[in-house]
Amino acid sequence: MVNTGRHQAGLNKYLNDFFYFEAFILQLAFVNLYSLSCKLFIMFKRTKRYFVLLFVIYIPACILAQQSSGQELFHSIIFSPEHSFTEGVEGPAVDNIGNLYAVNYGHEGTIGRISPTGEATIFVELPKGSIGNGIRFNSKGAMLVADYTHHNILSINMITREVTILANENRMSQPNDIAIDKKDRLYASDPNWKANTGNIWRIDEDGKVTLLDSNLGTVNGIDVSPDNKILYVNYQRKIWAYDINKTGAISNKREIITFPDFGMDGMRCDVEGNLYVARYGKGTIVKVSPTGIVLKEIKLIGTRPTNIAFGGPDGKTVYVTLQDKGNIETFRADTVGREWDMMHPKKHLIPDLLSK
Repeated sequence: MVNTGRHQAGLNKYLNDFFYFEAFILQLAFVNLYSLSCKLFIMFKRTKRYFVLLFVIYIPACILAQQSSGQELFHSIIFSPEHSFTEGVEGPAVDNIGNLYAVNYGHEGTIGRISPTGEATIFVELPKGSIGNGIRFNSKGAMLVADYTHHNILSINMITREVTILANENRMSQPNDIAIDKKDRLYASDPNWKANTGNIWRIDEDGKVTLLDSNLGTVNGIDVSPDNKILYVNYQRKIWAYDINKTGAISNKREIITFPDFGMDGMRCDVEGNLYVARYGKGTIVKVSPTGIVLKEIKLIGTRPTNIAFGGPDGKTVYVTLQDKGNIETFRADTVGREWDMMHPKKHLIPDLLSK
């Protein structure tokens, strides 16, 4: 009789090793391949079972990574065809295997999925009347979507594609952009465009909704710092920062930067704490330091960027949704995105091992 328990344990060991190496190998494929191969050989010759991982993961990853790394830094190119999305294209987010998602693919009320190779399809149709905006992924792999027409935060099972309501708050004008911290707490911007006001909300993992600040301007872009201690928001032409305490409450509001012209929309942090901010109307993404210094401005093809996300095999590929073009552009950055880093924590483990 076959010892199925033993075989299952062996399979689990290989699978654990697979995911352990996956993110790191994809990232390291950008460095000098000869040097990396030597380091891997030293480790692999001591642990024979990793030879299969070398051929299954490392070689394909090198090919994919080399293709991505050939793109010039901060040079934006078209990723999806014009008008493949509606003017409501928003909420780009990348899952842990590199698929990009954005709302309103083909028509309103959808979430589109684009594979790393560019193949696009409708991933899910939202419930009747629901229209998504911001998208985030929590630590359990669920997709969280701001449904601004019904004042909901939706949760989508990525396997069954079942859509459920995590939270509903009728006091919201609309949940717009959302950010997530390491405790799976969501922070939502809530602009009231007609009244020219806005609020900030927190949605806990159990769906509890808390008003954090009110009577602001039309709050739009929102994100959390890499250490989870600062919440950034923007409205009108200013970016503001709040301290976040252990319970998720915010305080100590202060201005980071004011721009003299054009508006802002979505923004995301990299692992160094810099903000990448969509300059709506100007057609750029501006990179701003945590202290409010403009480090770089990236020119886009379209003029009305609505939001951004980090992805790619190493977390340095930036995707930008464009309202005026109804599509997505992409460029390579020099730093890793904060949320990509959160979704691939094991990539930090191997360098320590190789250096020993």
